Amino acid sequence: MAFRYRIAATVSALLLGVAPSAVANATTPLAMQTGSTTSQPIGHYEFCQVHKADCAEKAQDTAPPRLTSYGWQLIREVNLAVNRRIVPMTDQQLYGRDEVWEYPVDAGDCEDFVLEKRRELIAKGIPENDLLITVVRKPDGEGHAVLTVRTADGDYILDNLDNQVKIWTDTPYHYLKRQSVTNAGRWVTIENGQDVVVGALRK
Repeated sequence: MAFRYRIAATVSALLLGVAPSAVANATTPLAMQTGSTTSQPIGHYEFCQVHKADCAEKAQDTAPPRLTSYGWQLIREVNLAVNRRIVPMTDQQLYGRDEVWEYPVDAGDCEDFVLEKRRELIAKGIPENDLLITVVRKPDGEGHAVLTVRTADGDYILDNLDNQVKIWTDTPYHYLKRQSVTNAGRWVTIENGQDVVVGALRK
């Protein structure tokens, strides 16, 4: 058991640096400002009924980590690998109905891309409460899901429509809500989501 703990500590040291205080991060414009509890997407609610361990309450909020260069490399590699591996396909095409959130095998929609990236990054040592499923609105008004990675340098986005990992303010979306840091089955509003400059969406 002690050996297992040493391995975990080594992985964490490779991925994470020293994080600043939570208060300092909360005031940076590069971090999303979250508000009150809001509705959980029905697809995520149904996902949580099957994958209960993935939607558990966390003990406390912690300061976002300062990722090492190795941590950033892992995040970029996972984003690119999942984008290339999974074939974009709608829930209607896959399941014959809308709003099915599930880990993809070889095809899926935006939520499925997010779930897979989150699962792989958790397995590689990124803290679970810093990997938050996030709902946005695209410039054309369509709903979309991305994965937010909280870091000491701000909130970054992993997106199946973009192979580059970007700070959230450099994306073309209106941010609506995301998972709570302390409870993966609870969702909170994003208060400064409308402040993001809307740009052109890559097709």
